[in-house]
Amino acid sequence: MASLLQPDRVLYLVRGEKRTRAPLSQLYFCRYCIELRSLECVSHEVDSHYCPSCLENMPSAEAKLKKNRCANCFDCPSCMHTLSTRATNIPAPLPDDPSKTTMKKAYYLACGFCRWTSRDVGMADKSVASGGWQEPENPHVQRISKLIDYYQQLAHREKQERDRKKVARRRQCMPLAFSQHTIHAVEKYGLGSRLQRQRSGAPVSSLAGLSLKEGEDQKEISIEPAQALDEVELLPEDCYTRPVTLPEVTTLRQRLLQPDFQPAGAPQLHPKHKHLLMKRSLRCRKCEHNLSKPEFNPTSIKFKIQLVAVNYIPEVRIMSIPKLRYMKESQVLLTVTNPVENITHLTLAPCEEGDPDDINSTAKVLLPSKELVLAGKDAAAEYDELAEPLDFQDDPDVVAFRKSNKIGLFIKVIPQDEKDADVTVSFKIRHDFHNFAVPMRLSEEGSDGAPEATWLSHHVELRLGPLAA
Repeated sequence: MASLLQPDRVLYLVRGEKRTRAPLSQLYFCRYCIELRSLECVSHEVDSHYCPSCLENMPSAEAKLKKNRCANCFDCPSCMHTLSTRATNIPAPLPDDPSKTTMKKAYYLACGFCRWTSRDVGMADKSVASGGWQEPENPHVQRISKLIDYYQQLAHREKQERDRKKVARRRQCMPLAFSQHTIHAVEKYGLGSRLQRQRSGAPVSSLAGLSLKEGEDQKEISIEPAQALDEVELLPEDCYTRPVTLPEVTTLRQRLLQPDFQPAGAPQLHPKHKHLLMKRSLRCRKCEHNLSKPEFNPTSIKFKIQLVAVNYIPEVRIMSIPKLRYMKESQVLLTVTNPVENITHLTLAPCEEGDPDDINSTAKVLLPSKELVLAGKDAAAEYDELAEPLDFQDDPDVVAFRKSNKIGLFIKVIPQDEKDADVTVSFKIRHDFHNFAVPMRLSEEGSDGAPEATWLSHHVELRLGPLAA
């Protein structure tokens, strides 16, 4: 099926801040705006950080201090799989009598995929199973921390300058008398910082020209530029004559995964702390309602809110494609699935001439003009082969089959471009939608409380493949 094996064959158009085309399985549906949303037109909010190996959960502030890495889990520097702790017995001298030895427990890191161990790079074994593993020190750590502090100070100064320009622009927009009276009151009573605190997101004292940091933090950090070297270190004499042993040379991926060291040889590989993953929430930018919100517990795969589009919008799939030939009519079989529990009425319409959404079509499409009725989704009858089909009086020239909440329908395609490598057709889907999420408004005369149907329209593109030879 197109949505499972080849999701890029059926695309839906999202008319958000950025017009994108994506499979329905990758889109969300806002029940309050009644519009499709893609990952590019929603706000991403981080809920929590967790380690994918030990499932340790930590807040964002702690994850930032740990540089978004787990303190107890490591990745193999050779194949990037998770390392496991292995135990072994090693002989150790007795403290009372050094001439005698006894067996003692020792722990080391090993990879179950490529058989890499921490002993390969000379890391000493530990007497405890967790923590305390030897880590190489970066010789440039002081220089890097000083550069980070310098650019943080520079970014803070630029932010203050932008805030001053905003305040100056607002003063120019004020009437002259009101502006002079306001400036006089600010200077006389010292209200600059108080007014600034009332504006969310603004610095406390940008009007007064003061810095947020006081005392020692006000000292400017200066960095010295790196000096060019007159002489470059020479290569070893046997650089071009020494035979290359591939198992001892690191790959480009292995070097880039450790940018602070970039080991050139396999004996220089050291295990790296595993990266943390995060659980994030998606929020609609227009109405600020949550579209997706996972459970806080990292062991849970459930969602508190998960408004995926396949649960609300009829899904179109390609079931069979005949051999497509230039300027010849071909019949394509599609399936349309109703994801909601109530009956849905659906119509298909071709794109009009000059439609700004129709930019990729390379074929003419003939669609059924009759309204199609889709049965509601019934989880109990979906896999019941003995269930009696509902009588919808379908036209056999339009509807090929009907099963539960799914129907198969025929459309006719006539390719118009002989040179195009991929035949693409576009059309509009219009269907009714009953919004049960929004609070219902009962009329003055009284009603049963059922929400009114809202008609939605979606632009769908089908990629049917190349022309037959």
